[in-house]
Amino acid sequence: MTHRPLAVLFDLDGTLIDSAPDLAGSANDMRIARGMIGVAMGIAPGDAGFDALRDEFFEIYARRLLNETRVFDAVEPVLREIEALRVPWGIVTNKAQRYTTPVVEGLGLHRRAAVVVSGDTTAHAKPHPEPLLEAARRIGVAPHACIYVGDDFRDVQAGRAAGMKTVVAAWGYLGKDDAVSTWGADIVIDAPHQLLKTIGLA
Repeated sequence: MTHRPLAVLFDLDGTLIDSAPDLAGSANDMRIARGMIGVAMGIAPGDAGFDALRDEFFEIYARRLLNETRVFDAVEPVLREIEALRVPWGIVTNKAQRYTTPVVEGLGLHRRAAVVVSGDTTAHAKPHPEPLLEAARRIGVAPHACIYVGDDFRDVQAGRAAGMKTVVAAWGYLGKDDAVSTWGADIVIDAPHQLLKTIGLA
């Protein structure tokens, strides 16, 4: 990538923050989105009892949002460098706002992020491009001048559909069978410190 981005957007869970410890013993929100709750409990969306189980999970999760959740240690210096370069950065997540807001505020990221778009901020969630397009609109940067960093195939799908350059965060919550090389991202990085150089900010 030779063109310096005007904004950097990040997925939240598994990319910016490590929220898995607070979901120990239950399927976390990412796994729910992938249908893993059905595997764990032997039921699927539409089955009797699924909605109640899902609602119970979210009630439990809401009470433990910030017990152990933290910004990845290796991500924090990258954010500081982006801020030092005066490049705005933001968050685009599929996590519902009722969970996103307390997590982002609890970690102090709301004072730093130029924009936070949750899974229910717009009419569509990723892999639809609308959340990313909304983030670009709020920052005031054209989508093609943005980079989107995420750890899921739908992050790449959404970024590409929005006309953004896409980066896969391979340190994230990837499944053992995730073939990231087939996702169509512009680049895959193994560690946060590789980000700035690969997107033309270093």
